[in-house]
Amino acid sequence: MCGIAGVLAFNDEGKRHLNKISAATHSLIKRGPDGEGIYLHNNVALGHRRLAIIDTTEAASQPFTDATGRYTIVFNGEIFNYQELKNQLSNKGIHFRSQSDTEVLLYLYINEKEKCLEQLDGEFAFAIYDNLKEEIFIARDRFGIKPLYYFKDNEKFVFASEIKAILNFDIPKEIDEASLQIYLHLNYIPAPYSIFKNVFKLDAGNYLIINKTGALKKKAYYILPDITRSTQAISSTNYELAQQQLKNLLEQSVLKRMISDVPLGAFLSGGIDSSIITAIAAQHTKHLNTFSIGYKNQPQFDEKRYAQLVANKYKTNHTVFELGNTDLFANLHQMLESIDEPFADSSALAVNILSMHTKKHVTVALSGDGADEIFAGYNKHSAELEARKGGLKTSLIKSVHPLLKQLPKSRNTKAGNKIRQLEKFAEGIKLNEKERYWRWAGYTSDDEQENLLLKTSKEFASRKKDILKNINSDYNSVLLTDVQLVLENDMLVKVDRMSMSQSLEVRVPFLDHKIVAFAFALPTNYKIDGKQRKKILRDAFKPFLPEELYHREKQGFEVPLLNWFHTDLKTMITDDLLNDTFIKEQGIFDPRRISNLKEQLFSNNPNDAVAQVWGLIVFQYWWKKTIGK
Repeated sequence: MCGIAGVLAFNDEGKRHLNKISAATHSLIKRGPDGEGIYLHNNVALGHRRLAIIDTTEAASQPFTDATGRYTIVFNGEIFNYQELKNQLSNKGIHFRSQSDTEVLLYLYINEKEKCLEQLDGEFAFAIYDNLKEEIFIARDRFGIKPLYYFKDNEKFVFASEIKAILNFDIPKEIDEASLQIYLHLNYIPAPYSIFKNVFKLDAGNYLIINKTGALKKKAYYILPDITRSTQAISSTNYELAQQQLKNLLEQSVLKRMISDVPLGAFLSGGIDSSIITAIAAQHTKHLNTFSIGYKNQPQFDEKRYAQLVANKYKTNHTVFELGNTDLFANLHQMLESIDEPFADSSALAVNILSMHTKKHVTVALSGDGADEIFAGYNKHSAELEARKGGLKTSLIKSVHPLLKQLPKSRNTKAGNKIRQLEKFAEGIKLNEKERYWRWAGYTSDDEQENLLLKTSKEFASRKKDILKNINSDYNSVLLTDVQLVLENDMLVKVDRMSMSQSLEVRVPFLDHKIVAFAFALPTNYKIDGKQRKKILRDAFKPFLPEELYHREKQGFEVPLLNWFHTDLKTMITDDLLNDTFIKEQGIFDPRRISNLKEQLFSNNPNDAVAQVWGLIVFQYWWKKTIGK
């Protein structure tokens, strides 16, 4: 993986920004510590920071220009089927001067232009400049595994792997109010928007073409709903056969993602997903390195025992990193500094530390991300199935909702968390399908997040409607929205930002596009029923995993924040980031509502105030370092 940046000037004013490419590129050094390259030509500048994975020689350095000198590429990612594509191109008479997937990608584009995207099996964001047409072609992988931001005004077009690189080009730092409002609900900001007005994320599965006049064309080359409709034929009516198909597809995916010229390992959390990836990878390499974290004195969050069972079964070189509150606090500032727009999935702290320690041993790690979204693995997926079925249990919970509202709720205890979940379920079953999804995807009601702000956005409602547009009576529509919302904008962002801040590449075998298409073509009851989530995945790999993994509740990759808020982080809340005087001077949030939220946080009934306050802390830290300085 790498970091990329570029600028295309439309006029003389825009050309003044070309010399800023060096600073922009250098800001991405964590994404690529192994080298830096700059390309300048008339009205364009391209920059690249390299993390050498495939062909680590100078022959593969970027920016990379073809033999004619017409096309130049900057590329972040990996193309896992590049050897197959290289053979096809060689048969057409193309000669290669490196062993890299970068060169293969460039020549594939030269030969097939945007149609090349349909042939790529990988995770990527790249830009190719055509100096004859004076235009740039930019594309992002099907599911948004690799990031790409862009900004355009009357002078220039700027793109980069991270917003902090774009800020080097003196763009306006104007907060997008609708993005902030959605952030307060979700704790992240969905594509195509960012925290800044006029800074956008290129949507997953999209490409963009822009020329020297500023004419811009953006188009989707991969649309998951269309893919699922066209692949219904692959769904087997035989459950046992479907399990075998899944095993074959996943083994092929893992094998492709083990291609590397540098040391490779796997994250092993102790859950089903990472355990399956480890089981497959361990059978195809000697002494696989695996890594997990544990929480000291926090058994409700600790999964290291289950990870060790898998490691023992497959004789991996297993390393466990034990974390306490002091470890989390020590890494807090590094984590917050590594994000350049508000992002408040608290488990990013743990992923950051896991990545930091893992990087000491390997440069590439396999991950189990993606399985929950495509095979229905979350608690909310069981809740949604119950809500759609109705029945006595649903009616009973609805009837005791008033009582549940009065009971203390907290994510920090098993009983308190169960009550919190039941109340959220009782609240959700009273809503329609779209509103229920929205409520369960976030931490506030729309009224609560509106009341936090002194000024709300008129665009909020239309953006929310667009996010929920695919939700309908088909249960798969919930999973589809999870892929497009939660996976792309939360889970994949978390893993990319945290791993790349430690110069570690993470690969996600479950997001091979063939596996995703297969999953969405399966009948719902193959994935989830009244007894089991991720049913086909769990059944297909049951012979390969320790039995104990099948007799436990799902645990999220969570961080025990509440204890921290009462100790190490309390002064940051009360005296700094959520200080009453600062809130009033800042002029974004309602001081009275913030005060009420802090009061709830420190009460015996914190409920989701923990997640809301964490979201505010992250925003405030970002605001101070980016806007307020």
